[in-house]
Amino acid sequence: MNLKALATAGTMALSTLLGSTAVNAETLTFVSWMKDEKGYGDWWNEVIAKFEADHPGVTIEMTKVARAEYADTMFTMFAGGNPPDIVHLAAFEYQPFADTGWMEDLGPWFEKANFDLTGWAGQGTCEWKGQTYCLMLLYTSYILAYNDKLLADGGAALPTDWDSFLDAARKATRDTDGDGVTDVYGVALDTTIGTTMMGDLLNFVLDAGGSWTKDGQPTFDSPGVIEGLQRWKTLVSEGLTPNNTGSGDLRQLMSEGRIAMRIDGPWIYSATRKAGPDVIDHLKLTQSPLDPPVGGTSNVIGMPSSLSPEKKELVWDFIMLAGSAEMQDRFATLGLSPAPRPGLDYTEQEKSVPYFDLYAAANKRAADAGIDRMPKGLELEYNQVAKIVGEEVQRMVIEDLDPAATAATIQKRVEELVAG
Repeated sequence: MNLKALATAGTMALSTLLGSTAVNAETLTFVSWMKDEKGYGDWWNEVIAKFEADHPGVTIEMTKVARAEYADTMFTMFAGGNPPDIVHLAAFEYQPFADTGWMEDLGPWFEKANFDLTGWAGQGTCEWKGQTYCLMLLYTSYILAYNDKLLADGGAALPTDWDSFLDAARKATRDTDGDGVTDVYGVALDTTIGTTMMGDLLNFVLDAGGSWTKDGQPTFDSPGVIEGLQRWKTLVSEGLTPNNTGSGDLRQLMSEGRIAMRIDGPWIYSATRKAGPDVIDHLKLTQSPLDPPVGGTSNVIGMPSSLSPEKKELVWDFIMLAGSAEMQDRFATLGLSPAPRPGLDYTEQEKSVPYFDLYAAANKRAADAGIDRMPKGLELEYNQVAKIVGEEVQRMVIEDLDPAATAATIQKRVEELVAG
């Protein structure tokens, strides 16, 4: 992002966005894309209400900015010298703000408060160049969604590892009406270039013992990555997944009873609830057969380094409230997803939310393994890296290239990207 250009436009944009907000010592500004959003938006409203009740005379004014314009808007606000007091960002976009010196190092604050972050899911993503700039608010892990009827019709067992996963995908893929066209696919992979495709691919890389980076350095030509690419190529080349199809369309196909398996986040449950009665009873979830499962951080909370000491104290109280056991429990209830805070009792949530215990177990599995789909050391270049990986993986399949050669090409391109 062009910080100079954003800085030039900053003052004008800020007057439009926050022109009606009277900022004073008793007002904290808060910008979020989740305002009015069902679930997470409801949770934010509860945190704000409790904070205001605990801090008489202090008001939090929350402004909504659409997700599509969010990062640019926040850059504009910071560059214009008037950032929101409470900083809410996606986990994959806070790094440039920290890198520029705009965000407060929260390490000393956590230490002073004796706030134990051990086991806090995804918290490692909040560490940037040796300092802690945020508190992680959401971490989710991939699970296996499957259609038990489609697996049974193909004579396939529920997979427990890569070999049985491949076997099930092959058996479930069928031309059911004999017209020469595949009607049912064994597996669903996002084969469109982007971060979702890279996340899908990471399932196979991790299970093969690989990772995108090691100690912050790219390792795309390592044996585990090469094996992961080989597995991907096998699934796509054999026609076991719809080609050139994105995640949204894949979930729709699963709702239509045309896909037997997809490794995805817990959101696939709600995404497939509109399936017809002949399909919905056969859609089930279980642990991913690949180990460790992909886990991913989502959004974070922090504060600007430019705030006055008085406001920093207030924002810190807000961050501590959001991270408290009480509000983390409410997060799980309202957001229908396990909270990152460890040690919570989900007995009540499990009574009303199907598979909640599965989500929690999957999160722990991925978090304990230190997994994040965001490659450590490539945070600033993540979108560009995903584009490179997508382009080269597509070329590998189309031109029937050796995965080792593809891995070497990706490694070279990413190294050149990082070198600038």
